[in-house]
Amino acid sequence: MLKNFLIICMFVQITSVSAAIQTQEVDYKANGTVLKGYLAYDDSIKQKRPGIIVVHEWWGHNEYVRQRADMLAKLGYTALAIDMYGEGKKADHPKDAGAFSKAAMKNLSVAEARFKAAVDILKAHKTTDSKQIAAIGYCFGGGVVLEMMRRSVDLAGVVSFHGSLKTQHKGNITTKTKVLVCNGADDPFVTAEQISSFKAEMQSSNVDYKFKNYAGAKHAFTNPAATELGKKFNIPLAYNKNADKQSWKDMQAFFDSLFN
Repeated sequence: MLKNFLIICMFVQITSVSAAIQTQEVDYKANGTVLKGYLAYDDSIKQKRPGIIVVHEWWGHNEYVRQRADMLAKLGYTALAIDMYGEGKKADHPKDAGAFSKAAMKNLSVAEARFKAAVDILKAHKTTDSKQIAAIGYCFGGGVVLEMMRRSVDLAGVVSFHGSLKTQHKGNITTKTKVLVCNGADDPFVTAEQISSFKAEMQSSNVDYKFKNYAGAKHAFTNPAATELGKKFNIPLAYNKNADKQSWKDMQAFFDSLFN
């Protein structure tokens, strides 16, 4: 645990997503920065269950990442959608999104502290099996969970959905974290060279990983709002229903093998 961050959590506004799914707004801190999280779980399940961290796209902690947390809760996990920007900042324009994401990852020690603060909140929740923690991330968030794996954060597994494969990490990786990468085969932001380099990196460090390429899928293929956003800002984003459904099934299979 990093010595220089303080965690303060506050659970408020418990609401019901469905008959059994409960949600909580969560405030916590890392290095003095207030972070805004959202936790979801099924209170009809009496035993403790694995916990899943959910990291947002470069747009920030918005409704989409919360929906994914709800979906994980319905699968029987306790899910915490986290905030990597601080104060729950959200972007409405790619220029702001790019600036937020760049600032968040400029200092990876700070990013790690924010991520670990969220992990500690998730582990401490009454419904979570603290020894079974994994993480998923979308776009920016996919890159985040892969970086946390590279930095040997204690996670059973990570899943990256249309995430960045590039890294600042140098040398071999020493981790037991298993990896699933769900990539759009037609994503122009992830080049063939980057895929080749990523696979070589995983193999040279003996990381247990799987790499899935979804035909016809562009960047942000899991987000139903992606196509409209792509048209609005003239960037190559597009929702792909088949890739979205298949990648979610692949994630479920990955977690089944991880936790059962």
